[in-house]
Amino acid sequence: MAHRHPVEFDPLRRRLLLAGAGLAALGSIARRAQAAPAAGRNYTVLDPALPVESPDKIEVLEFFWYGCPHCYNLQPYIEKWVKTLPADAMFRRVPAIFNQRWARDAATFYAFEALGVLEKVHRPFFDAIHRDRLKSDNKEAMHEWLQKQGIDPQKFDAAVASFGVQSKVKRALQLTSGYRIDGTPSLAVNGHYRISAEQATSQEDMLATASYLVGLERQRAAQK
Repeated sequence: MAHRHPVEFDPLRRRLLLAGAGLAALGSIARRAQAAPAAGRNYTVLDPALPVESPDKIEVLEFFWYGCPHCYNLQPYIEKWVKTLPADAMFRRVPAIFNQRWARDAATFYAFEALGVLEKVHRPFFDAIHRDRLKSDNKEAMHEWLQKQGIDPQKFDAAVASFGVQSKVKRALQLTSGYRIDGTPSLAVNGHYRISAEQATSQEDMLATASYLVGLERQRAAQK
């Protein structure tokens, strides 16, 4: 039986699928004719720019949702790409939030972080949802999965409800709104630029644009 989403989720689902179309197209690994990425076509300039958490670093944000298949497909690419970032750049994941379902999964992300298991279970949780069909809104199924990962379900639930995690969820909601994210995956570079999946032809293309923008920010910093 097909799962029926709440009414408020349907438009978001359409935006999500639309945003991911660029990444899914033919699975192409070719870049755009080796031309430099162009503002308005390959990325969006944010005006005014948004403040970043670490002004001494070039901040790269990945806006994602655990339930997004395009975010799932991006993970192996982004894991390799992060290793190529220069020492003066930093990478941070931000769970995008559009409704209560996404907020719940954002709380899961920050609970993993609070429990010190995020790096261990981030990809396995993606796998569980997209490969093994885990329903993250099924508490019993979630508890069973957590136990298999060696995580105490009660400690997890306490972390989800904690002030620290809920504060980070609120901050993620603010960032989703501030960066005007309307689909996932999306990237943001140093508060100055946003890259949507619609602006990319492939996973590699999206990350190549991010690398280009990191380079622009390094040049900007050198000129100060």
